Amino acid sequence: MAKGSSSISKTAVWILLGLLILGLGGFGATSLSGNIRTIGNVGDMPVSVDSYARQLQQEIQAVQQQTGQVLPFAQAQQIGLDRAVLQRLIATRALDHEAAQIGLSIGDSNLRDRILEIPAFRGVDGEFDREGYRFALEQNGVTEAQFETQLREEVSRTLIQGAILSGVIMPDAYVDTLVNYVGEQRSFTWTRLDDANLDTPVSAPDDATLQAHYDANIDAFTLPETKQITYAVLTPDALIDEVEIAEADLREAYDLRDSEFNQPERRLVERLIYLDEDAANQAKAALEAGSSFEELVEDRGLALADIDLGDVTEAELGAAGAEVFSANVGDVVGPLPSSLGPALFRMNAVLPAQFVPFEEAQAILRPELAADRARRLVEAQAESLDDMLAGGATLEELDTDSDMELGQIDWTAQSTDDIAAYEAFRSAASAVTIDDFPEIEQLDDGGLVALRLDAVLPPRPAPFEEAREDVLAHWQAAEVEARLTAQVEAQLPQMREGSDFAELGLDAVREENLLRSDFVGGTPPGFMSDVFDMAEGDVAVHPDEGAIVIVRLDAVAAPEENEDTAALRTQLSQQAGQALAQDVYDIFNSDVTLRANPQINPQALQAVHVNFP
Repeated sequence: MAKGSSSISKTAVWILLGLLILGLGGFGATSLSGNIRTIGNVGDMPVSVDSYARQLQQEIQAVQQQTGQVLPFAQAQQIGLDRAVLQRLIATRALDHEAAQIGLSIGDSNLRDRILEIPAFRGVDGEFDREGYRFALEQNGVTEAQFETQLREEVSRTLIQGAILSGVIMPDAYVDTLVNYVGEQRSFTWTRLDDANLDTPVSAPDDATLQAHYDANIDAFTLPETKQITYAVLTPDALIDEVEIAEADLREAYDLRDSEFNQPERRLVERLIYLDEDAANQAKAALEAGSSFEELVEDRGLALADIDLGDVTEAELGAAGAEVFSANVGDVVGPLPSSLGPALFRMNAVLPAQFVPFEEAQAILRPELAADRARRLVEAQAESLDDMLAGGATLEELDTDSDMELGQIDWTAQSTDDIAAYEAFRSAASAVTIDDFPEIEQLDDGGLVALRLDAVLPPRPAPFEEAREDVLAHWQAAEVEARLTAQVEAQLPQMREGSDFAELGLDAVREENLLRSDFVGGTPPGFMSDVFDMAEGDVAVHPDEGAIVIVRLDAVAAPEENEDTAALRTQLSQQAGQALAQDVYDIFNSDVTLRANPQINPQALQAVHVNFP
């Protein structure tokens, strides 16, 4: 959005706090102070070399701060940073030209007030310092006349922007349409029918029928683009039999995980803390008088989740531990001391002590240690395998001369089996080209793989014999859908008239007040969108992979008026209004720029650019 009036002071402060020095550091007297003062004109307004250089330098530094890396000017040009700065500067000067054309400016008195408001020009007594004002501008290489001209232009631009942006309000009809789309509700009746509901079962088709169906639906039996890939793989599982685990290593691992295998008796406890002993005693008295523990919690403005300690040991409860651990499940004990003050404790469950001896823990520890050692063995071979490939070894040679195993896969974007189950392999297979040399890639489980693309098969129909089972299943699904649709055709008029589905022998489901975003299990994709496109009383039949879904729209309800709907309406109204205002301003700015007829000197631009490293 356009800047507000506060941006005037910010601009002045930026000028005075050194951005001019920063931007002009490489563009001073030694480089561009000769004959080149501007890079062009926008209408009657010159675009100064200093302004362009300064803003471009600021943009480069902003990118460097975000990325933490030096941004060479050549790279800044590649990403269009110089063009973005130039376009923004042209748009700004076009507004200045427009303001001058219509005679829009501020008077000397108003200008004086704005200068007096700038904190950087105040002395130690908080009042405007005339000498400090002159000195600050002089230090930044700006004359008083230049600064005051810039300030006048900034105010004029702000007035134009405010005039364009203010009062732009999106009509209520637009917001109502969005709210209705999100919040409207539908009530409908639906049922699903499959081959079990057919009056006559579907008989097996002959070869001619299947062939005809295959020819008519060839797109359904077209194989996707396929990459024929040869790969060599080494996984930790392949080396796990070579791993030997000493008993000393197992005992060390057991000791490190002692707290996991050997846990003391614990309790599930809730703790309700009070400020002092009197308040805690009053709460205990109320409990004894018949109040529930939940009521005590609510009286404190808390929920049970706020006071839940989870499972704790007796030692963790400190001075309260002994009494809490001697209580029965459901008992409330206390007041007892805690680290936060006197508290009531409710004991909810007993978790008995757990002890897993070393002999039993071995069954858990040994596979984990073996897998970890196997991963390390694989990692140890990664560099040597990479060196072999760099030296010209083929995947077949890796299979012969190392622990890697050779494999082949016809890979498509839908492949997820075997080696394609690894995300790293799928990413590498997707990116590999026929000209790439095999490289070692790390798999998700610590394994290694290298792959080579042998050929790319374009999309093509699957041979009929190979696709025969799929053709049969596709034909059967289509046949069931067609017969079911014909079977219920005579009942559709009665459904539209409001007849109960049960009267027609259909086991139906009634859905009440569902939103567009709701999901109904057992329905085809896009079902809810189709329901919201229906008129009240309409009946529709949707095919669904060998079944049909019949739906009747019974009622349409407006969005429920509640706090959430009101908040949504307010949010959408604000967002839509802001977006419309910005669009209007962008159109105006484009028109102003076009009428100002910008003229940019390429040689002057180049003279600026050569000063950037």
